[in-house]
Amino acid sequence: MVQVGLLLSDVPRSVSPSDQFRDVLRIVEAAQRNGFTYIAIGQHFLYGDLRWLQPVPLLARLAAEVDPNVRLVTQIVIAPLYHQVMLAEEIATLDVVTEGRLVFGAGLGYRPEEFDYLGVPYKERAGRFDESLELMKLLWTEEDVTFHGKYFTLEDVHPHLFPVQKPHPPIWIGAHAEAGVRRAGKYGDAYACPPETPKEEVARRYAIVRDGFALRGREFGPQPLRRNCLVADTREEAMVEYARVAQGRYLTYAAKGLDVMKDTDLENEFAKAVSGHAVIGSPDEVIAQLTDYVTALPVDPLLVRPQWPTMTADETVATLDRWGRDIVPAITAITPRRDIDEALLAPTAAGVST
Repeated sequence: MVQVGLLLSDVPRSVSPSDQFRDVLRIVEAAQRNGFTYIAIGQHFLYGDLRWLQPVPLLARLAAEVDPNVRLVTQIVIAPLYHQVMLAEEIATLDVVTEGRLVFGAGLGYRPEEFDYLGVPYKERAGRFDESLELMKLLWTEEDVTFHGKYFTLEDVHPHLFPVQKPHPPIWIGAHAEAGVRRAGKYGDAYACPPETPKEEVARRYAIVRDGFALRGREFGPQPLRRNCLVADTREEAMVEYARVAQGRYLTYAAKGLDVMKDTDLENEFAKAVSGHAVIGSPDEVIAQLTDYVTALPVDPLLVRPQWPTMTADETVATLDRWGRDIVPAITAITPRRDIDEALLAPTAAGVST
């Protein structure tokens, strides 16, 4: 079965942190009740008018709230902002606390100001990330570690804390740029594709990861796929609602330096801009679109974002109940494929003439 997961949202600062946490508990309970078996949360620092609860302590608490079949995902931790000994021990502890249900999702980061806040040179983030992935694996698996890198050096140290999962929690690497996709193929266990990526581009990126796995002698299989979604009685109603809840978030992405919708007019032509980058429509239309993804691509789990900062907890819970009634059973009935539909990799699939 293709498993379905929930991407938790950031919220406006007008919601108190205590209320935000109580809302998260309600939302996670609703997700679990409606067949979602992955709960994922992202990360930012000093984010201005929006707030993220930090993933490590939050997921530690959620581990006590969810059933044993539910996996908890850091999607994503901005790994270059950490000293890797600290991050390795935090993640190992979280794997212990979640009783081996953790997925470690990590990424490069894209906001220069976050690196400034924490005194890490932005231009060093790729090198630091690569070293961190190498070093953390050693700290999670070896009794004696010596590491000489450009940014991190350890000499004959003896780790005292190891994850429950062996050799370590699954590492999902998220990335927008192609260099990050290659990083996932070189260091990761899976590649978490950005939600706005069109299907043909997802296929091309999966092929890069597959080639990277082959160089390591690693078997390629189903990958996590993130999608932005909204369901309503009709596509027209869904599009109006999506503009209400999500347009401001897309504009915030652009303002904060993440070019997720290059060459599109988010301000004046939102519906046109997102038509190929989000799954929007009636239940039957959403099922058809998601089925198209998971039958052409090796996807498992499918992580969906039905929640946006402007939505109340009541609206989010109602949305999850609708997903559980109308959509989740259709997706979980599908057996994940393990390869890529090669037709998606043909030059004409991406609009390139032969």
